[in-house]
Amino acid sequence: MKFSEYTYERPDLQKMQKLYTRYIDELKRAGDADTFMDIFKRLNQLRNHISSMRTIASLRYTINTADEFYEKENDYWDEHSPFYQQLDTRFYKTIMESPLLDELKKRIPSPFFWIISCQLKAFDDVILEDLQQENKIVTQYDKLKASAKIDFEGKTYTLPGISALCESKDRDLRKRASEAKFKFYEDHEDEFDRIYDELVQVRDRMAKKLGLENFTKLGYLRMTRLDYDEKMVADYRKEVLESVVPLACELAEKQKERLGLDQLEYYDLNVEFKSGNPLPKGSCKELVEKARQMYHELSKETGEFFDMMIDRELLDLESKPNKAGGGYCTYISEYEAPFIFSNFNGTSGDVEVLTHEAGHAFQIYSSRHNKIPELEFPTYESCEIHSMSMEFITWPWSHLFFGEDTAKYHYLHLSSAVKFLPYGVLVDHFQHEVYNHPEMTPQKRKEVWRELEKMYLPYKNYEACDFLERGNYWFQQSHIFMDPFYYIDYTLAQVCSLQFWKRSQEHDKDMWKDYLAICQVGGTKSFLDIVKTAHLVSPFEKGFLKDVMESAKAYLESVDDKKF
Repeated sequence: MKFSEYTYERPDLQKMQKLYTRYIDELKRAGDADTFMDIFKRLNQLRNHISSMRTIASLRYTINTADEFYEKENDYWDEHSPFYQQLDTRFYKTIMESPLLDELKKRIPSPFFWIISCQLKAFDDVILEDLQQENKIVTQYDKLKASAKIDFEGKTYTLPGISALCESKDRDLRKRASEAKFKFYEDHEDEFDRIYDELVQVRDRMAKKLGLENFTKLGYLRMTRLDYDEKMVADYRKEVLESVVPLACELAEKQKERLGLDQLEYYDLNVEFKSGNPLPKGSCKELVEKARQMYHELSKETGEFFDMMIDRELLDLESKPNKAGGGYCTYISEYEAPFIFSNFNGTSGDVEVLTHEAGHAFQIYSSRHNKIPELEFPTYESCEIHSMSMEFITWPWSHLFFGEDTAKYHYLHLSSAVKFLPYGVLVDHFQHEVYNHPEMTPQKRKEVWRELEKMYLPYKNYEACDFLERGNYWFQQSHIFMDPFYYIDYTLAQVCSLQFWKRSQEHDKDMWKDYLAICQVGGTKSFLDIVKTAHLVSPFEKGFLKDVMESAKAYLESVDDKKF
């Protein structure tokens, strides 16, 4: 069945509440683990139906934010999802208070119990209205960005569309395009400030109502950090500062030399080569067919998976008016269907969608046998291992997309991965500062961002853009608004993916077997256990990051980047 044929029907909340109550009462009366597990399975089927309806509504809304029906459905879920969370909380409490708990722990993977313990601490009826408010404010951010209609030299662009011009090899064009892009943000500066300030306040209020010191504590619970804490993350950020920032600065200096510039301006940072960044060759449809060939040649499993994605129309990739920005992979459990959403804009990022988001989709497809909602995907930092590693594992097929620019793309991809790490921990550090000091004014938050930017990205120069010099770059980073504390996950996974890159370069015969193994376990293991399953080294191991950077540096120095 194709996505367009999937049935959407808004669940009746009162009916769902009655069904939950009935199942929960049956769980409480269960006299043995076999009976409990049978009821557990039936309740999860109901929960998967509810989540599938929500996902279908969300997808159809983000595909066209002007669709009046799905706009109303999106509003419904903003308003009512906390009530479903309330039902899940009752379910979780029933499990944790069950006299059969010890026996259940032998039958259900441990992360399930760790996750629901976090969720029980992160939710209470007292924050229901706050959760509704948070959802509505996040939607305002999404709609504000989706509303962008940027008039530039006779054409009207969306944010993804104008961003492609910001990578033009014509320096004057990318300068003007960058000015037009950030003018949109500057014109709406007060709105972005208001939206974020309201999010900070409502999140802090929820944390206090739950008896927590601040939202940082609540954020870690919501992100289900199962085997590391705030101190470990802070130590990891220091490792990035010491071991990665110097190499990132060297790469920026080489970039400046390649471009023949006296100084890198903010609008030069996204262009690595004077001849222009490598661009994929072909239309959206052609790129998808090349990806199909790639996945068939990679493995039997990936070939079957990508055929399914195409045949069931589970990809919406092209940018269009009123489509929400960004890209993501989600999962419609009732149909066992991953879905990839993106906004192709003719840059190398289009290919990375076909590898990064496909890495997510392949993982959930590989573990679709798991019907427990909490364990379909692993926790977020583990999810990103699958996606970022797939980007590197598919290097042998880069020529399908980039032809004679393949070596240039590999250099760009690896150097970008290195330079991403400081940016990723900057985003994380910023959020810790914001939520540990919720009393900060919007102006003070911008000052903090710019101070941290100078620490982690010292080569950035905003003399030509007062808006960015004032500390507003982060307005465009949707995770800061929509998914607080998510961004560090990308960096942890990037360190893991670079290990897969190294093993691939060394033709490690066990590399693919280990990758496939972590896709198949889904969310049944924690982050550090998934790292062990893949035979990787933890990003938290002191000193290891330096070794990873030395391998990347050796490769990048072996390439004659000036020929590009």
